[in-house]
Formats: sequence, structure tokens, C-alpha cells
Amino acid sequence: MDIKSLKFSELETLATDIRERILSVVSTNGGHLSSNLGVVELSIVMHYVFNPPNDPFIFDVSHQSYTHKLLSGRWNEFDSLRKFGGISGYTKPSESKYDYFVAGHSSTSISLAVGAAKAIRLKGEDRLPVTVIGDGALSAGMAYEALNELGDKKYPCVIILNDNEMSISKPIGAMSKYLSQMMAGPFYQKFKNKINQLLQHVPDSAAYMAKRLEEGIRLITPGMFFEELGLEYIGPVNGHNIKDLISAFSVAKSIQKPVIVHVQTIKGKGYEIAEGPKEKWHGVSPFNPQNGMALQKSNQKSATEIFSSLLLELASKYDNVVGVTAAMPSGTGIGALIEKFPDRFWDTAIAEQHAVTSMAAMAKEGFKPYIAIYSTFMQRAYDQVIHDCAILNLPVVLCMDRAGIVGEDGETHQGAFDISFLNTVPNFTLVAPRDELMFKEIMEFSYSFNSPLAIRYPRGNFGLSDEFKPVKVELGKSQILLQNSENIAFIGYGNAVAKAYKVASILDINPTIIDLIFIKPLDEELLLNLAKEHKKWYIFSDSAKRGGVGEILSGFLQDNDIKDVSVVSFEYLDNFITHGNISKVENSLNIDVDSIVRYFRQI
Repeated sequence: MDIKSLKFSELETLATDIRERILSVVSTNGGHLSSNLGVVELSIVMHYVFNPPNDPFIFDVSHQSYTHKLLSGRWNEFDSLRKFGGISGYTKPSESKYDYFVAGHSSTSISLAVGAAKAIRLKGEDRLPVTVIGDGALSAGMAYEALNELGDKKYPCVIILNDNEMSISKPIGAMSKYLSQMMAGPFYQKFKNKINQLLQHVPDSAAYMAKRLEEGIRLITPGMFFEELGLEYIGPVNGHNIKDLISAFSVAKSIQKPVIVHVQTIKGKGYEIAEGPKEKWHGVSPFNPQNGMALQKSNQKSATEIFSSLLLELASKYDNVVGVTAAMPSGTGIGALIEKFPDRFWDTAIAEQHAVTSMAAMAKEGFKPYIAIYSTFMQRAYDQVIHDCAILNLPVVLCMDRAGIVGEDGETHQGAFDISFLNTVPNFTLVAPRDELMFKEIMEFSYSFNSPLAIRYPRGNFGLSDEFKPVKVELGKSQILLQNSENIAFIGYGNAVAKAYKVASILDINPTIIDLIFIKPLDEELLLNLAKEHKKWYIFSDSAKRGGVGEILSGFLQDNDIKDVSVVSFEYLDNFITHGNISKVENSLNIDVDSIVRYFRQI
């Protein structure tokens, strides 16, 4: 599509067509809705003014890149969005030359722009990095680290600040609105350049007065913060007015300096049900676009809902229970706690490092902190987990939702690595529930436990309901669920215990089934006794094989000089896991129930 040849009216028609396309596909496939509907005009004008892929387009998080995908040759493929084997819901360079970088976590875009700008300067090329970052992503420190260097080095790039909840700044009255519109046009930028040139040739007193005039203008505009950092500022600009956007982006392109273009948009624009700051419309499952109702509802409680109700019970019982999440209050179940105990539970926005360290201080002050962050996002706070929690052996509880394969969000969101990276940290204890009843026992145990504790649990429902009676949780103690005399042991951890049980119920073998409950510390007595009678151990865990449960147990056998026990693990191989329906992804990895059953029937 030659977008640069279109007239204004044609661009507006295109925006309408794109919104209809996004709504049609997302209501069928699920995905990120409100953020994408809010940046349709913004994305169209990016393609109209700049020159991708020569100019790198860098989308922060990139969950708002659907319009970009539609404009870069993927209109016909868009029906496969987030499906197994289809196009990703995030930018992906292997998918298109128009996608500059993989992105799925926030606040990386400005750093990428700085790096790209440095490379462009060294190579002497005529290219301009263009980033889109939301106001929420500016709550993470990495963005400010990048802005700090950018304001000093002055590498040319354009940073489009997508302010979709007016949380950065609001225009102050009619004068501010007028001045902001003026600053978005070429007149103000030319005026500013003339002033700077003039200041080099006039007496100090005149230069002082001219400079104070410019500072006075900036003082009543929203861009003062950015200009104090050494960045040019344009805006705020109406993010749904194509003419205004073309004017602002054209000016930004011509400046040849680092420039912030502050664009104000409405989330969910064009789909009234989703318009505005409504968290439920950020990421959605398939729904009826006529009324916004979800197409499928499960009667079974999700692990997140179970966690939320259990933590609410603890917080109601104990006044020293506190908690935090990092921009995902409903996704982690903390929203209900924030509503009931607003002085004891907080949302730090997209700031996982700050969330963890602030709770470490609260633990030192005698409180019992619960840190609810997805497994994939806990990676962002790894140093804080070690430096601020583990070294002082503080009684924080990491509550890691979305452990294991999460499905359609793909590589950047799979909860594959938490066992591997936490098992290496001294003072940490690792535990996982197999079902709701064991989750309750683990949460009760967590309150009185006086060292760092990490609990992992899956997205969606547990695979088991009430097949096995729970036991009172004791540190480092496992549970034998089924005892048999055959040579085979199925050893499960967390939600994967359900897979071990399902495989055993299909096969004509009778393995002993173990729920580890803890992977650190191990139940050494139980495992040593198991090794005497069961010489073939099969490991079930929703985690990476490298550094995972199988390797941990193999290390245990080696440490105890046990050489006659073989270990086979059905964990994830050493690859990043693609997006798609969880069952299809597991089948492609040969770790779903049917694939494992076939494995046993072939040996």
C-alpha cells in the first residue's frame, strides 16, 4: 500500500477500515484491543511521514503494533494473529523487515533508539529512529536512564509519547492549549532556532532576557520536564487528528535532534464499549463485538482467583500482611486487595525493580510482603531479588502467576525460567501448588515462613481439582500421591502433577506418583528411599529443562553417588517457545499428554 500518496480524506477512511479489521480479528482471536484502537491514526501518520523500514520503528512493549502490521504487508495474514503458526501479537523481526526489534516487556524502546542512533551516526547513514512509548512505560527506570544519555549526547531520534490517560500532564487552561498547539508547528521551532542563533551575538544582558522569555513560555507548557533533560518537545497533539499529527511529525523529522512528540489518545477509540482507561479491555479473550461479552466463561476458578481470595483471607486475619503488583492489579489478583486495603496494597506501575526493593524494606520493618508479579516479569527484578531480599534473608513472598506456557503472548511472556534462575539464589525456598487445596496450605505456610519464598502457579485453571487429599505443608517435604511397586516413578512439580496423573491413568503401567511440593529444599529422605526401588524417574514440570526440575534431581542423584537411576524429563527444551494455543504449543514440543503417552508406548 502506497500510503504516502493518499489524501487526508483517504487516510481517515483507512483509519476506519483498520479499526474494523482490528475489532473483527481481536474479537475472534483475543489480543490487545484498547491500546491498538487508540493508536490507529498515530501509526498511519508514522508510515506517512517517516520511511520504514529504513527508519527503524521501535514500539515499546509492541502490544500496540497491530496497525503497523496491517500497514506493512500483513493485512491478509492478520486473521492468524496470535494463532499457532500465525503472526505474533508483538513485533518480530523474523516475521517482517518492518519489525525492528522483539518487544514484549516495557520501557526498552528509548534505549534501543539510542543504540540505533549511535550506529546510524557511526555508519554515516540517513536514517532516523522513531519510537512509540506509552505514558505507563515511563514509570520504569530504564526509560529515564536512556533519556538521561540522550539529553546529553543529542542523537537524532523521534520519541512519540502516547499519553492515553493524560497521566503525564494536562493542558492548563486555554492559554496552555494554544501554546501547545503553537509549539507543535514549524513557527515555534524556527523561532526558537533564531533565538539560539541570536544569543550567540548579542550582549549578555539581552541574551539573559531572551532566554528568560523562552523559559517563561516553557514554564506554562507540559514539555518543561523533557526540555530540562535536554530534549526538544512538541505537543500535546491530538492523537486522532491526522492533519495535526502530520504537522507535528514533520517538524520532529526536520529538527535533527532528539525530540519528544507528546500525543494524547483515547484507549479503545472507535469502539465505545472499550473507550477510556478500562483495564479489562487492555488484553481480551474472544468476545462478542456487539455487546462486549466474553464468548467462553469457565466455571472453574483460575489459579489467580484462588490466590487473590487466599491472600485476602490472610490480609483480613493479619494486619502486617502487605502486598504489591507492578501495573497488573487485575491480572495478578491484587486489585481486590487494593480495593479493600488501600493503605496496605499498592500498584507501583511498570516498576518491578522498585516493587521488590520497596517490599524488602517493609519486610525489614516487620511486615509480611506478598509480591505478585508474573513469572516472565520477575526476570526484570532479578538483581533486586538477590541483592535486596536474599542477602538479608528477608521474609518476602514472590507470588509468580503465569508460570509455564502462557499461550498466545509467546516468547516474551512464557513463564519458563523462574525455577532455573531462583534455584541458584541462596536463602530462597521454592514451592508450587498442584491444586486449590494445596495452594491454601502453601499460603498458610507462607505467612509464618521467615525466609524468602517463591510460589509459582499457572495461568488459567489447575489441572487437578480434588483428586488427592492435601497435606499440611512442612518445609522441604514432598507427598506420595500413589504408591506402587513397579520400577517407575512419575515425579511432578506444581501444576504439572496433573499431567503426570493423566498420563498414568491412560497407560497400562502403575507408577508411583510424587508431588515434590518443594523443589528447594528437596525431600532428600523421600528421594533416597524412592531411588532404592524405582530406577526410572520421569519428571513433569512446566519449566525449562536447563536448570529445571530434572537437572536438579539429576544433581541430587550425583551428589549422593546414585548411578543406577535414570532420569527422563518432560520439560521445555533449550529454545524460546512460540505463541499459540497452549495445547497446540505443548503438542509441538511433544510434552502434551498424548505425546507423552505415545512416548511410553514406543519404549
